[in-house]
Amino acid sequence: MNVNNFKNKKIVIMGLGLQGGGVGAVNFFIKQGAKLLITDLRTEKELKPSLEKLRKVCDKPGLSFVLGRHRKQDFLKADLVIKNPGVPRESPYLKIARKNNIPVKTDIDIFFDLCPGEIIGITGTKGKSTTATLIYLLLKKKYPDIVLAGNIGVSPLEILNKINKKTKVVLELSSFELENLKKSPQIALITTLFPDHLNRYKNFKDYLEAKKSIFKYQNKKDILILNYNNPETKKLAEEARSRVYFFKNSNIGAAVLVAELFKISDNQIKNVLSKFKGVSNRQEIIAIKKGVRYINDTTATTPDSVILAIETFKKRFPDSRIILLAGGEDKNLNYKELTKEIKKKVKCLVLLPGTASDKIRKELGSFFKEPSSFRARSMSQAVKKSSELARKGDLVLLSPGAASFNLFDNEFDRAKKFIEAVRKI
Repeated sequence: MNVNNFKNKKIVIMGLGLQGGGVGAVNFFIKQGAKLLITDLRTEKELKPSLEKLRKVCDKPGLSFVLGRHRKQDFLKADLVIKNPGVPRESPYLKIARKNNIPVKTDIDIFFDLCPGEIIGITGTKGKSTTATLIYLLLKKKYPDIVLAGNIGVSPLEILNKINKKTKVVLELSSFELENLKKSPQIALITTLFPDHLNRYKNFKDYLEAKKSIFKYQNKKDILILNYNNPETKKLAEEARSRVYFFKNSNIGAAVLVAELFKISDNQIKNVLSKFKGVSNRQEIIAIKKGVRYINDTTATTPDSVILAIETFKKRFPDSRIILLAGGEDKNLNYKELTKEIKKKVKCLVLLPGTASDKIRKELGSFFKEPSSFRARSMSQAVKKSSELARKGDLVLLSPGAASFNLFDNEFDRAKKFIEAVRKI
């Protein structure tokens, strides 16, 4: 496949979305001279941030929009459907396309088909973004044209023109992006695996199958890097055809192992690690007010991720009490272990509205009672209550353990509202 294949082709972009990938795909296919139809169940008003980014190309010939709905006819005569990773696999419109022999791909599929450089792919339930960013920073000194893309909000198609055979590409990949993939990166890394997105997958096994695409198509010259301390991750070594390496404990261990494989010196590694301050929206201290630390961990969307956050901050600040701001919409996950952790290590709990919050409250039983526990109606009320419950030296930790779509556009919008509310205290 080459980029010329798309000229004058009728391409349907299914799901513009709000996280940047859809916008990147539109920009790419417009440059290739494709005739684009963009369709999304969200309305024009809901998609305003993404449509603003497309303002320069909106009037171009061959570009049209169907928003607030999908139409059967749009999936009958296209040459190609580009599916946003968030679109469910069982969508009836995708079934129509496939029934009519129209190929359905994602921007990641197209990127793997066209990318001439070496890809370092990173996936996992938790730790993807931090590990990918660290690898990028560790290799950048030796490979100055290295690129970072994928699930972090940058469509890899947008940076395809910067890549040649010598370019290293660090690509963060979610389970949604891996579902359709029929190629694997030359270097694959899995950080952790535990139940997630069980509102989309039939069970944990089905979720694991999606993740396995990151190494499923590797050959014996390729490399698979696994977390020795995570049982589900460790046992994947038995299925690998590639060379397997293990790291222990943390995202830093994973990134350092990759740096060592690329022969980055110890001094360079130490230099990068000493300057690394973490990744936005992941266990990020955003403010200290009246001696209270406010922490944004909005990307913790599973109970296990919240447990990790609680453990991390208990170790960092052993004398601090934790006021946990959690909850949201359920992804068919189990909250039993998290509620045990809350009972042992959380001083106060503030829950956002949602079905996951209902589950947490039910599991906590009589433990959930005022004034140490509170159900908020909005983020601003949740932050206000948290600040009232906190005293000097405490931590207010936004680590939801749930999806955000009942109140927010996405988890990043949830973080934005959290930060705005903290500023107003």
